[in-house]
Amino acid sequence: MDATTKRLLSRSRIKAEIEEFVRNYLKDAFIGKVDIVMTPIWTTVTIYTMRPGLVIGPRGKRIKALQSELEQKFKLENLQIVVSEVEAPELDPNIMARRIAQAMSAGIRWRRIAFWALRRIMEAGARGAEIVISGKLTSARARSEKYTAGLIPKSGHYATKVRKGVAHVQLPAGIFGVQVIIYPPTEPLVEQVKVAGEERVGA
Repeated sequence: MDATTKRLLSRSRIKAEIEEFVRNYLKDAFIGKVDIVMTPIWTTVTIYTMRPGLVIGPRGKRIKALQSELEQKFKLENLQIVVSEVEAPELDPNIMARRIAQAMSAGIRWRRIAFWALRRIMEAGARGAEIVISGKLTSARARSEKYTAGLIPKSGHYATKVRKGVAHVQLPAGIFGVQVIIYPPTEPLVEQVKVAGEERVGA
């Protein structure tokens, strides 16, 4: 493995650790996507959230504390944190997974909240959605239940366009996992895909 590859892998690992730290630090703020740009001179962390005020905190105290923690833990210089509100939280799989997990911790049955989330996602314009809830749902043995609507590509080019989010929640029966997969409204349906130069017969 050459030096360039090692450097890229190291940077990818650090980005993943930063994102995990941010999500844990702000787990009550319904964090969506976290974009991290690193250069030898500066680092920018963009946090997309459903609750920007909760991320920033009174007089910016919480965001300043987060910046200080990141700088010390990851030895970052010239760190800039940008907070952006998510325009359509129903289309963000991380936010929806977190909302399901929070509802489950409040005592709402997983089936009820799964169908609610599925409906909200589809009403927001998603091409398709899939929700998988795993854990000791009805017995001592762990299992999973899946809820789907619309189209979710499972293979090929369009499978890379789906968005995935995961959340976990501790309940009396144990830890439950929530995975949300969304095929966004900006991507085409299979029947809308056309081959370049294709002509209709008889045209």
